[in-house]
Amino acid sequence: MLLENLSLFLRIVEKGGLAVAGREIGLSPATVSERLAALEAYYGATLLTRTTRAISLTDEGRALVEGARRLLAEAEEMESRVRHGANVISGPIRLSAPEDLGRRLLVPVIDAFLEEHPAVTVDINLTDGNVDLVGQGMDFAIRHGVLADSSLRAKALGENRRVVCASPAYLDAKGMPQHPDELARHDCIVMRFGQNIDREWPFVIDGAVRKITVRGSRVANDGGLVRHWCREGRGIALKSIRDVDADLASGVLVELLRDFSAGSTALQIVYPPSVVQPRRVRLLIDRIAAALSPGRGGLLRQEDT
Repeated sequence: MLLENLSLFLRIVEKGGLAVAGREIGLSPATVSERLAALEAYYGATLLTRTTRAISLTDEGRALVEGARRLLAEAEEMESRVRHGANVISGPIRLSAPEDLGRRLLVPVIDAFLEEHPAVTVDINLTDGNVDLVGQGMDFAIRHGVLADSSLRAKALGENRRVVCASPAYLDAKGMPQHPDELARHDCIVMRFGQNIDREWPFVIDGAVRKITVRGSRVANDGGLVRHWCREGRGIALKSIRDVDADLASGVLVELLRDFSAGSTALQIVYPPSVVQPRRVRLLIDRIAAALSPGRGGLLRQEDT
C-alpha cells in the first residue's frame, strides 16, 4: 500500500491537484485525500500545502518526490525482471525535447528503439520551453544552453552553433543583409520561450558580443514552425545548425552574416539526480547520445558544462 500511495502522491504533484489525479485512476476526491493523509501520517510530515487554487510542495514533500521516484523505479525494475526476464526491456519512458530537433532527429531514434523493444512505451513532450522534470514526472529531456536547475545532471551532446538564415526567395525580394545592423530593415521570424520573446540576437561585432534587436510580423513558440516560415520565404530566422543543416546543404536556406558569428549553445540530455534509472531509460539515453553526439558524450554536472 505504501508504494501505491507514493505513486498517487507523485501523480498529484505531476497533475497539480488531488481531484484531477484521482480522476485519472478512478478515485474519488475523498479517497485521494484519505490516502494522502495516510502517507503524511506514515512519514509524520506535511507533504503538500493546499489552497483553493493550487497546491505546493513543502520541503519534506520535495524530498519525498525524489525518494518516491527512486523507490518506484527500483520496484518497477525488479517486477520487470521477474515477470519478463532480465533480457526483456519493458515499461514507460517520459521525455521532453525541442520541437524541431525532436521531430527531425529524435523521433527516428525513438521509432527504431520501439521496434527493438516493443514492450516499452514512450511519452514525448515536444516543446521549446523547459519543463519541470521532477514535477511533471519526466525521465529526461533534451535541452539547449546552460542548466538553470543545478540539481539536474547532464550528458553532453556537444556544441550547437546558431545560424542566421533565409530562403533564396526572401533574399531575392528583400536583399541580403551584409551587417547585423541591417536586420532592423528586415522581417525576422522570432521565437517565444514561455513569456519571453527572443527579439535580441547576439553577434560578434568589432571583437565584442553585441545584441541586435530584430522585428518581424511572425512570432512562434514552435521551432518547427519558425523553420517552415523561413523555408517559405517569410523572413529571416535564427536557428540551431542541427535544425537547418539539411536545408543549408540542399540550398533551401542560405546562411547569412557568417562573419559575425551568432554564437553557440551546449546541447545536452538532462535528468533528475536519482540514484536509480530504469534500464530502459539508460538504454534510450545512450541511444540518443550516440545518434546526436558529434563525438563521445560524457556525464557532466551543471558546474562542468
